[in-house]
Amino acid sequence: MTLKLKIALITICFIVFSCGEKKNSENNEHAENNQGHPNLILTKKGVAQIKAQLGKVPLFDETLASVKAEVDEEIATGIDVPIPKDLSGGYTHERHKRNFLFMQKAGVLFQILDDEKYGIYVRDMLLEYAKLYPTLPLHPQTRSYARGKFFWQALNDSNWLVYTSQAYNCIYEWLTEDQRNTLENDLFKPLANFLSEGSPQFFNRVHNHSTWGNAAVGMIGLVMGDDDLVNKALYGLEDDKIEEGAKDNDGGLIKEVGQKTGFLENIKVPFSPDGYYTEGPYYQRYAMYPFMLFAQGLDNVKPELKIFEFKDGVLLKSVYALLNLTDSDGEFYPLNDAQKGMSYYSRELVSAVDIAYHVGGNDPSLLSIIEKQGQVLLDDSGIAAAIAISDGKAQPFIKKSMEITDGPDGSEGAIGIIRSGDSEHELNLVMKYTAHGNSHGHYDKLSFLLYHNGNEVIQDYGMVRFVNIEQKGGGNYLKENTTWAKQSIAHNTVVQNETSHFNGDFETGSKYHSEGYIFDVSNPDFQIVSAKENNAYQGTQFQRTMAVLKTETFENPFVVDIFKVQSETKNQYDLPFYYLGQIMSTNFEYERSKELQALGAKNGYQHLWKEGLGSNDKSNTKLSWLTNQRFYTLTSITEKVDDLIFARIGANDPNFNLRPDPAFIIRKKNTNKATFVNIIEAHGHYNPVSEIAKNASSNISEANIIFNTTDYTAVKIIDLSNNEIILIISNLNNSKEQEHTINIDGETFKWMGPYYLKQ
Repeated sequence: MTLKLKIALITICFIVFSCGEKKNSENNEHAENNQGHPNLILTKKGVAQIKAQLGKVPLFDETLASVKAEVDEEIATGIDVPIPKDLSGGYTHERHKRNFLFMQKAGVLFQILDDEKYGIYVRDMLLEYAKLYPTLPLHPQTRSYARGKFFWQALNDSNWLVYTSQAYNCIYEWLTEDQRNTLENDLFKPLANFLSEGSPQFFNRVHNHSTWGNAAVGMIGLVMGDDDLVNKALYGLEDDKIEEGAKDNDGGLIKEVGQKTGFLENIKVPFSPDGYYTEGPYYQRYAMYPFMLFAQGLDNVKPELKIFEFKDGVLLKSVYALLNLTDSDGEFYPLNDAQKGMSYYSRELVSAVDIAYHVGGNDPSLLSIIEKQGQVLLDDSGIAAAIAISDGKAQPFIKKSMEITDGPDGSEGAIGIIRSGDSEHELNLVMKYTAHGNSHGHYDKLSFLLYHNGNEVIQDYGMVRFVNIEQKGGGNYLKENTTWAKQSIAHNTVVQNETSHFNGDFETGSKYHSEGYIFDVSNPDFQIVSAKENNAYQGTQFQRTMAVLKTETFENPFVVDIFKVQSETKNQYDLPFYYLGQIMSTNFEYERSKELQALGAKNGYQHLWKEGLGSNDKSNTKLSWLTNQRFYTLTSITEKVDDLIFARIGANDPNFNLRPDPAFIIRKKNTNKATFVNIIEAHGHYNPVSEIAKNASSNISEANIIFNTTDYTAVKIIDLSNNEIILIISNLNNSKEQEHTINIDGETFKWMGPYYLKQ
């Protein structure tokens, strides 16, 4: 603990134990329910427990001291409630954001420390907002399909209300009746009505935006005892007068035929039974705050709803799903629209994990995540977790290989996660074969990501947005998110005729999902995932099978990737690999481009510089690169007629919005059948201090397709020690009880189940 935190903690204890109850007791008579306030996230019972434990629970005490120091500094700067004018990242946007964050923290401090300065800060700030709000038109920035008043979009106004409802709850009984009436009549009720009845296109849909809107209206309704607002939040508006087919700024459908709305529907539809949120982990993380906070409030005020049991406890399952959708450093896989670097250290996951621990059975493995986060909520859940950690109850949270399904009933594909190796040499493969993912989805069927020791080896680009950096498009999505990041060529998957999956049409893509075919991780030395996609291109079938093998002759686990394409017509097929690092070597001739030109004209190809072109007379093509002092090699089974393209992101990007990342593309032309087979190895390392390279070359001597029909595909891999690995995939029958017999070059192979492995 730092000296500053120690001093703050001593001060806290002095305040609590010397001052006792300083709250304005004459106003306690205004409590309007049996429990009284606070009753939302922090409760009266929780406050009493916290006060009894102050100075005894290190993690809670440190969090409290840190928050107090932060809020004290903010209070000293004074209150500023400016007239809104800016987009994300601008002064007024950031000022209003800071205001709601600090009001929530100050409200909690008021309850725990019995120091009226925090109540005064929240009260005076809210009264300023109550003066301002009746004067506000819609925000002057017109970018959003649903403009707010404090912010450029109603989504951020909902953020404001979710946080300030907690602050108001904490000072509710301390305020006079006149003050409460002013705040509710001039601020909270009008804002709640604006977010619901006044913005039905925002409020009445199934989307992370609506989740925030539902939670905001519902939480302030719980605080005020307004059942009408709570019911609107839970069940949506009865008549929203929205035309079917209306779309938002991202092209997402606002209203679908027969679609129910409200908070419960936003739990029921986007979440799979495994807890996967169809928009992807980045937006699942974002939505977890309103999901878990409103649910906690409902659990406290309306326990009869049994909200944490809804849909078989999916909200709690979703916390575990999110934690498993992270790399070894806790960063979320950038699936669909996603900013890289977002992790379970975010405030949303601090809240979600604390609440999940508190209401979900006190799972000790969650405590190890909370320890890593290094902070807790200053509420009932936070004190419970901190006490348990102090008592030594934490156990490791172990991420395992798993398949996490998509779709309301789990039938719309999945995310396949394979983890292999120990913590020092973990290879982490993520294959995506899900539904589209609403408006934040990408055209990336059967794509994959690969990590080694927590570092990206084969990356997904994520999204083109610089969140809350005003200089970059007001902190919003840039046009390149549509023209590049969403397009199929931006992902590690096959692209037909330089056209994105579903021709880049959202409504078409939203009708279909990929189908899981094999997922078997029962053997830690051989784990396999396979999936099919039959709708991305009319008349074309995709099947991708990826296996991670761990053998004695390879330094690290390695990946075998078989991508099989069959079509009714002859086409061009591109398979890109977005490797990260510096090329070390190739085994083929190529020519660097003397003048850079875009690889194509549209569908994302216009954003790729063609840096070089090669071909290979050999049956195996090798590309090796170095990143994070580790060597990697891609070994590809290719033909002489295949084009081997070096590319780099950044063409037709006048404002330097795109990262100049490299790509290697294998192109097969004029064929109705194509089988891409690739092996990815991690091997050796380079020490820049000693300047010594160890094991810098591939361990693969040869790889061949030894059998390939509609029914079966067989691949043989021979390492430098002349050891053979044979992998056979049954392409049409994935039954574990099915017996198979085939003859390859005079050798008969018999096995049961969808695959065969010989090593």
